[in-house]
Amino acid sequence: MTATQDFTPQIPNQAEEVEQLHRSWRHPRGVLGWLSYTTHQAIGTRYIITAFIMLLTGGAEALLMRTQLARPNNGFLSPDRYNEIFTTHGTTMMFLFAVPMMEGMAIYLVPLMCGTRNVAFPRLNAFGYWMFLFGVLFLYWGVFTNAAPDVGWFAYPPLSGPQFTPGKRTDYWAQMITFTEVSALCVATEIIATIFKMRAPGMSLNRMPLYVWSLLIQSFMVIFAMPAVVIASSYLLSDRTVATQFVNPAEGGDPILYQHVFWFFGHPEVYIIFIPALGFVSAIVVAHARREIFGYTAMVLAQIANGFIAFGLWVHHMFATGLPQIGEAYFTASSMMIAITSGVQIFCWLATLWTGRPRLTTALHFIYGFLVIFVVGGLTGVVLASVPLDWQVHDTYFVVAHFHYVLIGGALFPLFGAFYHWFPKITGRMMDEKIGRLNFWVLFIGFNLTFFPMHIQGLMGMPRRVYTYPAEMGWGPLNFIETIGAYIIGIGGILFIANVVSSHRSGRIAGNNPWDADSLEWATASPPENYNFEYLPVATSRYPLWVDRSERAFVTGLRNDRREALVTTLMDAEPHHRYVFPASSIWPFITAIAVTIGFAGSVFNPWYIVWGSVLSGLALVGWFWPRGDSEAES
Repeated sequence: MTATQDFTPQIPNQAEEVEQLHRSWRHPRGVLGWLSYTTHQAIGTRYIITAFIMLLTGGAEALLMRTQLARPNNGFLSPDRYNEIFTTHGTTMMFLFAVPMMEGMAIYLVPLMCGTRNVAFPRLNAFGYWMFLFGVLFLYWGVFTNAAPDVGWFAYPPLSGPQFTPGKRTDYWAQMITFTEVSALCVATEIIATIFKMRAPGMSLNRMPLYVWSLLIQSFMVIFAMPAVVIASSYLLSDRTVATQFVNPAEGGDPILYQHVFWFFGHPEVYIIFIPALGFVSAIVVAHARREIFGYTAMVLAQIANGFIAFGLWVHHMFATGLPQIGEAYFTASSMMIAITSGVQIFCWLATLWTGRPRLTTALHFIYGFLVIFVVGGLTGVVLASVPLDWQVHDTYFVVAHFHYVLIGGALFPLFGAFYHWFPKITGRMMDEKIGRLNFWVLFIGFNLTFFPMHIQGLMGMPRRVYTYPAEMGWGPLNFIETIGAYIIGIGGILFIANVVSSHRSGRIAGNNPWDADSLEWATASPPENYNFEYLPVATSRYPLWVDRSERAFVTGLRNDRREALVTTLMDAEPHHRYVFPASSIWPFITAIAVTIGFAGSVFNPWYIVWGSVLSGLALVGWFWPRGDSEAES
């Protein structure tokens, strides 16, 4: 393999080689073919679309709750229906939208940014998506069959135990967790392998884009955090179905154990959502400020510190449970300390914008909105880290306001900025900037109108998770304002969908790099071919598209008649050996069905775990059955 100049070379027989690439990377036809896709663009797009549908679903559920709370003593929803909607809203947003959306964006963008042709384990990638989709269908099957969970997205025992919630409602919730976390672990595995072993030659660790760094950190966090919530939900499910005694106090179990295990996942979960959003911010700031990031090394170290410290914060969710004061003091310090690492990144972004030449695009509008909202959410987080104050506002709307400022401000606003930034790459067309700016202001105003008054409500004593309240408490006016704000957010969502649809149909042709951005995904066609790059690029700089064209290089020597890519060394990304990706396959889909039979059936009969394991084993035989080199060439 050799390196030659430029990313778009003109060499003899290039047209023939491109035709070979098209043949070897083409998608199979028909319904079975559609079920067999393994290219990262197809799977990433499926994650993004499915997760966005979940965002709309969770948003509709939020509007139902806000309508119920708009005035005192409202009878719009019954108490039971409100609890169901409250639970499915939180579950949808945390497990079925936020993490899968970040995973979908990662699956689509990381191989492009790393200069390779697919994720490291394409069939595992497809399997992970099907498990996520079946988890969505499993939960909402319960919703549409009047068996929606009604115990909150956290499902604390003993209220979630068999004594207080008979039937299968909580069982649906507990087993849905297993579906989504298996999917998340699949994605984390393939993202780590892709980043470590499939980066473009020359892309050493200190040349990786900050977005790629954020996904590497997030993936390690998933591997260490996600098993905890699977254990917690399995404790709960086994107590309910086979009469174990883990967390059910009626049988001698310990509900505080459940909280410890759940929140050991639950607080890193916030950063599993948030850290990829920081990567979005870095990529957008660099491209639209037209300047190299200020403090690259400090940014990387701050993100790594965020990932580590996030695992030392979970007890601040449990300050009211009567823990030893020495432990509470430790977690207070940790909860305040993480503000430092987040603050380092904010100052680096501000310095980059201040010294750059920013263009006030829609994407950058969302980044400015993120900076304002996230700072407010971070400040209230520091306030809540104080044990005496936390006791006063625990389980009030002050906490609701805080985590929506952190999660929506810290994740959703950067995500919308990312949609506007990478939409040209994914579709080949530009989104309408005038509608985009209007979209931003509607969402920004609606968000603050909805959630800022909740701080005041919390200080007035309004508790969380209540379906109504008496008029004499004085909470009605603020609740009415919040409901108006929620509907304004809904209008912002409609504007975004309208912009996506109209731009996808008739938006201005984008070209390969409409933002004059710096990273390798913009060196490909828009939208990219299934194989991403005709010739794999060589990274000669931290900002490979901003170097002089005479310094650019690409890789030759890979075969085009099969799905071949280059494996590089971990530290310096030096070429190591060729790797042949497996062809498209129906077996990940079949395996996901077999696993689903075991998971879903076990809610009704524990023996389904055994039968599902047998079916899964048979499916894995088909998955890994050797077919020789001919399969790789198909």
